[in-house]
Amino acid sequence: MMDPGRAQGGESSSPLFWNLLLGNLSILCYVSRIDEITGDSAGSSSANTDALVVSNYTGSNGISMFQSLIQRARRTVRGSAGDIGWLQRYPGLPPVEDGTEKFMKILDDIRHGIHKLPKSVVYLLVPGLFSNHGPMYFVNTKTSFSKMGLTCHIAKIHSEASVEKNAREIKEYIEEIYWGAKKRVLILGHSKGGIDSAAALSLYWPELKDKVAGLAIAQSPYGGTPVASDILREGQLGDYVSLRKLMEILICKVIKGDMRALEDLTYERRKEFLTKHELPRELPVVSFHTEAGITPAVIASLSHVAHAELPSFSAGQPAKLPVVMPLGAAMAACARLLEVRYGEKSDGLVTRRDAEVPGSVVVRPTRKLDHAWMVYSTLSDNPSEADASKVCEALLTLLVEVGEDKRQEFAAKDE
Repeated sequence: MMDPGRAQGGESSSPLFWNLLLGNLSILCYVSRIDEITGDSAGSSSANTDALVVSNYTGSNGISMFQSLIQRARRTVRGSAGDIGWLQRYPGLPPVEDGTEKFMKILDDIRHGIHKLPKSVVYLLVPGLFSNHGPMYFVNTKTSFSKMGLTCHIAKIHSEASVEKNAREIKEYIEEIYWGAKKRVLILGHSKGGIDSAAALSLYWPELKDKVAGLAIAQSPYGGTPVASDILREGQLGDYVSLRKLMEILICKVIKGDMRALEDLTYERRKEFLTKHELPRELPVVSFHTEAGITPAVIASLSHVAHAELPSFSAGQPAKLPVVMPLGAAMAACARLLEVRYGEKSDGLVTRRDAEVPGSVVVRPTRKLDHAWMVYSTLSDNPSEADASKVCEALLTLLVEVGEDKRQEFAAKDE
C-alpha cells in the first residue's frame, strides 16, 4: 500500500458545462504567461524576491503579507503542473507494459471480420460523468456486441454521484449479473466510469475476485485531471471568476448531481484514494489513452448525442432526428489550452500520463481521438477507420489475452 506522506444528451446543461470549462481554461492559459515574470522555476528568483521584500518592508506583518501574495500568485500560475503524471513518479508502483502493437493487430483482425471475444463472459460497459444526460452513450457499442451474440450491459448508475457511491452500485451490479448469468464479468469503463469501476474492485475485491475476469479503462483520469483540479482547487481561477460556484449550481441544482463527482477527479482526491486503495495485483487491467486532434476537420465535426422524435401524422413510427453537438471543437480547444498551459498532450479532458494505470497493459494509439469520440459517434467518421465499437471490442479482446497471460503467470508462481 502506498504511503500518503510520500508523495451527453441534447439537454441545455451540457453546452453550459463546456462554455464554463472553456472559459476557465482560457483564463488559466493567459495567466500562465505570468510565470516567466514570477521566476517560479529558479531558486535564485525566490531569493531575489525575498531580498526585495526585506528591503522595502520593515514590519514583519508587511513582509508576511507580501510573501503570502507572491506565493498565492505563483500557486495560481503553477496550477496542476506539479501533479500531472504523479503516478509515474511515485516509488514502489508496478511498471506498465506497452500493448499498443498487440492492440493494433487485434483491431486490424476485427476490421477484417475476425472476432475473438468469448461468449463465456458477460460484458459490462460503465459510462462516465454526465452520461445520464447522453442517451447515446455506449449505445452503438452495445448494439454491435449484441449483433455478435455477446451478452452486454450498460451500467445504469448515477453518473454525477461520488466515486465511492458508484463503486458500491457497480459492485452490486456485478453480483447481480454473476448470479443471474453464472458467468464472470469483463468490465470496460470510460472516463469517470473507469474510476468508478476500479474503485469497486479495489474496495470489494474479496467479494468480487471470483466474479470479475478483468478491467479495461478507457480515457480515465486515473491519477486525476487538471481540468477538475484547476476549477475546484483553492487559489486557482475558480476563486476569481466564481467558476466553482457556477459548477456547483450546474451539477447540484440543474442536473441534481453530487459535487463530489467532480471533486473525486481532482489530484488531491485521487492521491488520497489511491494511497489507501490499490487495485489488486492479480487483476488483469488494460488502460487506453489518446490525444485529441485540432485540425479544422475535427473542429467542424458534430457528435451524435441523442435522438429527437418528431410527431408522426401517419400510422407508422415517428421520425427520429439526430441531436448533434460540437463536442469535437470543445475537446480540441481544451486539448490546445492544456498543451499551452502545461505542455501536456491530452484528449481534451485527461492528459495521457494521468490515464496510465500502474501495472496495466497500456494502449497508446497515434490516431487522434478526443474524449467524446469513444462513446459518441461523429457525423464525419471516416469509414476506412475503425469506429468506437470496434475499438472497444479490440480493448476487451486484448484484456482477455492479458487475463490468460496473468493466470499462467500466477499458476507458475504457485508451482
